[in-house]
Amino acid sequence: QLQASGGGSVQTGGSLRLACEPSKRPFNNYGMGWFRQAVGKEREFVAGLNWLGTRTDYADSVKGRFTISRDNAKSVVYLQMNTLRPGDTAVYYCAADTRRLTENYYKEAQFNYWGQGTLVTVSS
Repeated sequence: QLQASGGGSVQTGGSLRLACEPSKRPFNNYGMGWFRQAVGKEREFVAGLNWLGTRTDYADSVKGRFTISRDNAKSVVYLQMNTLRPGDTAVYYCAADTRRLTENYYKEAQFNYWGQGTLVTVSS
């Protein structure tokens, strides 16, 4: 029910903006998150946004470089990724928390809807 897009190949230092859109009903009133999974590694939390849009959480590895935001008019959640590094190479997934049990996001178990991933490749 969620579709991630915007992935691609960039060089170190480049930028990409990922988008997450629902395929059916809007997800405007839910907490949203982005995760990533690199080859041979477990999926990890990247960023979260509470349902009000007033709180954001980030993994230490992306703080100051990535920004999660939402456009409720378009029912889209974005992940702006700047100053990309080879270590950011991964498949990126968006997720939704329709239960709104928390506003402090940091792990997979807090999200109950997942989308297909989009591949981000950062070359040196």
